[in-house]
Order: sequence, then C-alpha cells, then structure tokens
Amino acid sequence: MPQPIPKLTPEMLIPRLGDSIVQKGLISEEDLKKALVYQQAQLEKGNHYLLGQALMDLNLVDQDTLDQVITEQILQLRNALQASNRNLEQRVKERTADLNEALQRLSELNQMKANFVANISHELRTPLTHVKGYLELLVTESLGGISEEQRNALLVSQRATTKLESIIEDLIMFSLASRGEMAMKLDKVDIGRIVSLAVRSSLNKAEARGVQVFAAIPENIPLVQADSEKIGWVMSQLLDNGIKFTPSGGSIVVALKKDGINLIQVSVTDTGIGIPTSRLNEIFEPFHQLDGSSTRHYGGIGMGLALVRQIVEAHGSIMDVQSVEGKGSTFKFPLMAVYE
Repeated sequence: MPQPIPKLTPEMLIPRLGDSIVQKGLISEEDLKKALVYQQAQLEKGNHYLLGQALMDLNLVDQDTLDQVITEQILQLRNALQASNRNLEQRVKERTADLNEALQRLSELNQMKANFVANISHELRTPLTHVKGYLELLVTESLGGISEEQRNALLVSQRATTKLESIIEDLIMFSLASRGEMAMKLDKVDIGRIVSLAVRSSLNKAEARGVQVFAAIPENIPLVQADSEKIGWVMSQLLDNGIKFTPSGGSIVVALKKDGINLIQVSVTDTGIGIPTSRLNEIFEPFHQLDGSSTRHYGGIGMGLALVRQIVEAHGSIMDVQSVEGKGSTFKFPLMAVYE
C-alpha cells in the first residue's frame, strides 16, 4: 500500500533553519539547543510546533529577524533550483542531440543496407539469366542430345534457378519498399479471385507437407482497392509461411469477411507452431528469424513477412497478428471495399 504524501511545511522546504541562525551570530549553540528541546516538548503534547515558533516564544529572535532569515533561505533555494533546472535543460539538449545523431546514423545505415541489397540483387540478375538460358538450351537438346539422367539433373537445376530468381526479385522489391520507391498500381480488383488463385498455387506444396489448405470466400464479396500483383504476392507469402510452420496433419484457412460497409477483412489462419507473445514484433524484422534452430529447420532468409507488412501498409492498411504458442497464428489486414 503506498505511503501517504506528507504535508509540506516551511522547515521541509528550508532545512536546518536553526543552523543558519547560529551561523549568522543571531543566537548561540546553547540557545538553539534550548529551542529544540522546547519544540520537542510541544510536539510530544501533540501540538504542531515549528522551530521558528519556539525561538520566538523563548524570545531568542523576533518575527522580523526570523522572516529575514527564512526569506534569504528561500532565495538561496530558488537560485539553486534555477541552476539545477538550467543544468537539467542542458543535459536534455545534449541527450536529444545524441539521440538525433544516433537516429541519423541508423537512418543512413538502413539506407546503405537497402542500397546494398538493391545493387547486389541487380548484379545477380545478369549471371542468373545466363544460367537459365543455357539450362533451357541443354534441356531442349539444342546443344546436343542428353540422357534421361542428365535431363532430370538439369530439371532440378532449373527449379533451383527459378527459386533463386524469386528470391532476387523479392530482394529488389524489398529494397524499393525500404527506400519508399515501390510503385503501387491501385485498381478495383477481385480479392476473391486473388485468394482462390493463391490457394490453388499452394496446394502442391501443402500436400507435400501433409497440410490442408481451405478458402472461405463468401458470395458477392465486393471488389477492393488494391495492387492485384502485390496483394497476390502477399497472399502467397502468408500461405507459404503458414505451410512452412504448420506440422503435418495441420490446416490453413484463408478467409474473406465483410467488416462493416467499407472494409473487407483478409485473414490467414494456421494451426502451426505459433509465436511467443513477447516476440510477435520480431517476425517483421527483415533478415531475422526468431532463433537459429528455426532458420536451420524451416529455412528462409527472414524477409517475407517484413515485405508483407510494407506492402500492406502501402495500401493504407495495418497488419495484425494473433498467435498462441503451440496452437497457431492468424495474420489479418483490412482492404477498402469498392462498389460499382
């Protein structure tokens, strides 16, 4: 239970009044001791009794002298307080300047990181295009006949280059988003069709993992204002994320639901491993996994959800995550409905 705040008294604001009067030569040490004893006796009787009153009652000082000493101490106290405030203001200015400088350095570092990602991604595009081209020539036997075993090896290489190309494109899109340069082509789009396509595209991957994927799309769902390509990418990423972190036998549900008149709520719910509540914000940090074991066990470069949130926010929306560790997660965001 909190202690009550004591009532302020002059002696609390002006400490050691008696010592100050002694130092000025207005009373002796013996006089001060007499006054203190007298004050204590009055306090023991239950009286609210101050040292200054005791000094006057014993005729050791008069009212004018006492007022002058108290006034001097108040002025000293005020000056000390003003000096302390000036020092505090200076420290606040210095700390604010340090913080602004740190934020500026962080901003510059983030810009350098985005530029590096963009540059390295573009540089990877050219050699990858060459690799893809020659693989295609080899698979189609344009450079000579190949055995069935060689064809299978080349097809595996083609799938790997397709995956690498997808990662490079995602890195480029992330760097553009980080620099505020990601172009948005907002239009009236059929969100039900986008969700259906994303679900169908994920079925093979889900089946390989032993995970079921369902779409819950009401009839007559209105169009939404969105960039169809980027929202399609968002849905694919959320589905991939759900499939990756849902054990065999689990399920994922992609749902659309009207939220009032003007909003359509988009959600992806899985029965996966879930996320600790204290670490929900970490999943949106770029190139970050919750722990090393997750990175090794589940794979990925930790960029997908960071870009998902950037794209959702570029639509003027907010990504919301609800999760229970060991039971699953729900990612949802609203989009603006558009009526003909």
